[in-house]
Amino acid sequence: MKLLLVEDNQELIKSIADYLIQENNICEMAHTFEEAREKLVLFTYDCIILDIMLPDGNGINLLRLIKKEEIPSCVIIISAKNSLDFKITGLDEGADDYITKPFPLPELYSRIKAVTRRNNKSSNSNRIEFNEIYVDLLSMETKINEIAIVLTRKETNLLIYFLNNQNRILSRQAIAAHLWGDYTDNLDNFDFVYQHVKNLRKKITDAGGQDYISTVYGLGYKISS
Repeated sequence: MKLLLVEDNQELIKSIADYLIQENNICEMAHTFEEAREKLVLFTYDCIILDIMLPDGNGINLLRLIKKEEIPSCVIIISAKNSLDFKITGLDEGADDYITKPFPLPELYSRIKAVTRRNNKSSNSNRIEFNEIYVDLLSMETKINEIAIVLTRKETNLLIYFLNNQNRILSRQAIAAHLWGDYTDNLDNFDFVYQHVKNLRKKITDAGGQDYISTVYGLGYKISS
């Protein structure tokens, strides 16, 4: 899963990110309301972990923005505030769950998995089909012409990213940021993206699928029929 952590406490956000990355998730971080808003405009996330009290704004306003823009991400509020009224406000504004600080990280991850499962089932979005390519978003299984193929987690996430952005040019920087999150900020180049794309294309064609991924020289890659 790709997760956005919105929290201004540096120590807490790092510990959450480290734990979730160990569980094979992609984590991006925002420490302010404005950073979070910019990321939501540019990228998509399976789940947003949202602290209500931010240095430059209120997380409730971010919830309202998510609802207004019809952003499909699940939202879990994390907050030191434990009043019933505050919880009700957050849930009424569109949050899927609420957890009070301090909390065990395994419990947070359990809640993330629970809300994303519910979201997938309610929206019938637990699969992606593109011609002969089929991806099950729950089991992360990929099939070509009904035959399962073996992809790494990064290759599966890359394929899903392409399929969710059909006919759009994706730069190597955007792909790297999607697959590795904020940990790509200090990289000098993104040449490693080429190898991941090359491996994915080869596995699809070796399994009998067509090569729908094209290189747009100087810009990036695009998947289309």
